Amino acid sequence: MIQEGNAMKTRIEKVTKENYQELYDFETRNRLFFELDLPPRPQGYNHFETFSGIMDELLKEQESGSYIMYLIRGNEGELVGRINLSLNVKTGEKSAEVGYRMDKEKLGRGYASKALRLILEEAINIHHITVVTAGTSSKNIASQHVLVKNGFSKVGEEKKVMKVNDQWADGYLYSLRLKKLNP
Repeated sequence: MIQEGNAMKTRIEKVTKENYQELYDFETRNRLFFELDLPPRPQGYNHFETFSGIMDELLKEQESGSYIMYLIRGNEGELVGRINLSLNVKTGEKSAEVGYRMDKEKLGRGYASKALRLILEEAINIHHITVVTAGTSSKNIASQHVLVKNGFSKVGEEKKVMKVNDQWADGYLYSLRLKKLNP
């Protein structure tokens, strides 16, 4: 578990089987909110048994070290979001893609920015990642702000990158070259 020590406490912890129900409740509670900016999850995500099977497969990827899922915890230890790091070590440079989702009731409190900073520290210091990328829909201004606040630069734009509510949405690609954060 990684924790940041200041007034707005934020910590990230790896997802385990023990978190499935809590994570399922989070996804279910926020499903319609997420679908405002993102394509819907597969239909099976709406049934706990199928969700658990999907999570089991993702945990196998986590055990192999190629995909790491974290819960974002707030001041009282409550689940305020999730953040994932997908590692790519096949290229000459160790890179990763980061993605996150926040609880609609916890927006604007700095949790996403702090969780992203924590995962970037882990990316460089533990996984020796040198480049991290992230994508957002062009309409998700809050996510773009979180990325820029953490040093990311917009490096690309793609038209009609995903379908959201039967409408094609444009997307932006962000990138950050990491250097050692904690000597």
